[in-house]
Amino acid sequence: MKEFDYYIFIDYSENFLGYLILRGSQIKEITSRATKFSHYKNVRHKSSYLHSIKKVIEKTELAKYFVKCKIKNLRETLEVYADVVDFIRKNDNCIVFISVDDRQFSNFERLVGALQRCVVVRESRLKKGSVEYKLSLILDTLLNLERIKYA
Repeated sequence: MKEFDYYIFIDYSENFLGYLILRGSQIKEITSRATKFSHYKNVRHKSSYLHSIKKVIEKTELAKYFVKCKIKNLRETLEVYADVVDFIRKNDNCIVFISVDDRQFSNFERLVGALQRCVVVRESRLKKGSVEYKLSLILDTLLNLERIKYA
């Protein structure tokens, strides 16, 4: 597995877009705390899953491992992109892995595609069971928790 200084995940769920930035040095600890996460669309009992996973997030104190996390309304896509690009610019000596939702991929790739220290990957290309896939499930779940809160 290639070592990255930071992992950035950008995901979309209905009317919400969010990002999650994690330190590469803490990935093993984060994945050990995020073993119960599943892809929301594959969960049979969605409301009970969200209820129980919210408790898991609080109990494992997962949020303390987030360098940055933001979930915004889809209309505020520019703010999300600006935050991520600003973070990349401030950490210009770091190698960054970025997973982007398929719907947002082409726009985002044009924005940061020229940066050679960034590896930008479509979310659908993440191998199921891989560390990156497991980490992307964290943001997917956070987006769904936010979406249900406003439903």
